[in-house]
Amino acid sequence: MDVHVSLAGPGDRATRIHRQLLEAILDGRLRPGERLPPTRELARRLDVSRNTVAVAYERLTAEGLLTARVGAGTFVADEPVARARPRPAPAGGVRPRAFWASAAPAPTATPRPGHDLRAGTPDTGLFPLATWRRLVAGELRTATIRGGYADPAGHPGLRAAVARYVGLARAVRAGPEDVVVTQGAQQALDLIARVVLEPGDRVAVEDPGYPPARRLFAGHGARVVPVPVDDEGIDVRALPGDARLVYVTPSHQFPLGVRMSPARRAALLDWAAARDAVVVEDDYDTEFRFSARPLDPLQTLDRAGKVVYVGTFSKTLLPMLRLGFLVAPASLRPALLAARQLTDWHGDHTTQAALARFIDSGELPRHIRKATRVYAQRRELIDAALRSDLADWLDPVPSTAGLHLCARLRPEAGVDLPAVVARAAEAGVTVREIAGYHAGPPGPAGLVLGYGAVATADVPEGLRLLARSFRG
Repeated sequence: MDVHVSLAGPGDRATRIHRQLLEAILDGRLRPGERLPPTRELARRLDVSRNTVAVAYERLTAEGLLTARVGAGTFVADEPVARARPRPAPAGGVRPRAFWASAAPAPTATPRPGHDLRAGTPDTGLFPLATWRRLVAGELRTATIRGGYADPAGHPGLRAAVARYVGLARAVRAGPEDVVVTQGAQQALDLIARVVLEPGDRVAVEDPGYPPARRLFAGHGARVVPVPVDDEGIDVRALPGDARLVYVTPSHQFPLGVRMSPARRAALLDWAAARDAVVVEDDYDTEFRFSARPLDPLQTLDRAGKVVYVGTFSKTLLPMLRLGFLVAPASLRPALLAARQLTDWHGDHTTQAALARFIDSGELPRHIRKATRVYAQRRELIDAALRSDLADWLDPVPSTAGLHLCARLRPEAGVDLPAVVARAAEAGVTVREIAGYHAGPPGPAGLVLGYGAVATADVPEGLRLLARSFRG
C-alpha cells in the first residue's frame, strides 16, 4: 500500500484511519484487488493499537469496500467505487401542496456575529453541561433501559416534575395527567393544530407576533388573521368572530414584550367561552423575570376549559434539546395523545428522564437564578443605552421579563431604519426590525434587541456601534 495515513484531524483514531482509507479507495490511490498491510504492521507504523486499525478495517469491510481472505490478508474489493459513490435520488415530478411549494426552512447554521443582538437565543455557555452529562449518563445505564415503545404523553417522571414546576413557578393548574411532553413548543403547536383545526378555519394571531406559529397554522390549511397588539396585549375587539383558535403570548408578548392586562385577559377568556374557541397560551421565556409580580396565566384564570398552555425548555436550557410541553383540558388530551403517537410515537425518554432529575434535584431553578443574574446585567446595559446614547432615535417598550427588549423608533428621528440595520450588520452588530414580525400592515417601526446570545463584556461595544450606525 502506497498511501500515507495521518492521525491529524477531527474524530477518534479509528475514524480518521477509516476516512483516509475510504478517500484513497474512492480516488483510485488504492486500486481494486490491492492488498492492505496487516493490522499489526499498520498499527506499528502509526503508533496505535492493533485494535484501532482492526476497527477501521472492519468498518470498510462492512461497507463492502474491503474483503478479507483467510490466510492471504485484506484486499480492496473488486468494485468498491461503484458501491461507495452516492447517487442522487430521482428528481421526480411529485409536487407538494401550494403552501409548501414556496416554503423553505429557515437558516439554522448562520455564523454568529461579533455582537449578536437577535432575540430568542439563550446563552449556551451558561448551561450546566457537566451536571447534564452526569444525569444523561445515569439514565443510559443498562438497568434503566426498557424495551418497547413508550407512552406518547412522555416520561411519567418528567410529567410529574413539570406539573410541580409550573405550579410553583408559574401558578399553572396541572397534575401529571394534564401534561404532554413534546419536542419543543413548535411540536406542541403542531399537535394542537392537528386536533383542533379543519382546513379553512380562521386562526387569530398577534401582530406583530411569532412568525413560525403563523406559518405552522397556515401549513395546516388555516386562514391566519393578524390581530393588532397594543400596550395591553392583543386587541380582543378586533378578533374575527368566527376564529376557531387564538394564539397569544400574554406573559411577555413576542416581540414587543408587553404583558396582557388583567382586563384583556378576562375579555379574551369570555370571548373564547362564548364562541367555543381554543386559546393557545405560549409562555415561552417568562422564567427570566426582572421586576413586577407575574400575572396569573390565562390557563389559571380559565373556567371553561378553553386554554391550552404551552411551555418550552429551549429558552431556559438549550435549543438543541428540543424539550417542551403542553397542558391541555381533559377534553383534548385523548386526541392530542393519538396525534402524538401517529406522528412520532414519543420523544427520547432518556433525555426526558434526565430532565426530570434535573428539575427534581433543584438544578433547574438554580440554573435559572444564575442565568437571570447574567441576563439582568446585559438588560440593564441595553436599557441604559436606550435612555442615553440611543435616546435620540428609540423609545423603550416597558417589559419585565424574557430575553429581549423592544424599542420603537421616535417619529422625529428622521432615519431610514433598514439602512441603520444594514450599517450595523456591516459593523458586526445583528439586530432585527419589528417590521419583520408583522403579518399585516406594519405598525410603528422599531428594533428588537436580544441579550441572550451576546457576552456581557461585548454589549457596550455593540451598543456603541449601533449608535454609530444611526448617525450614518
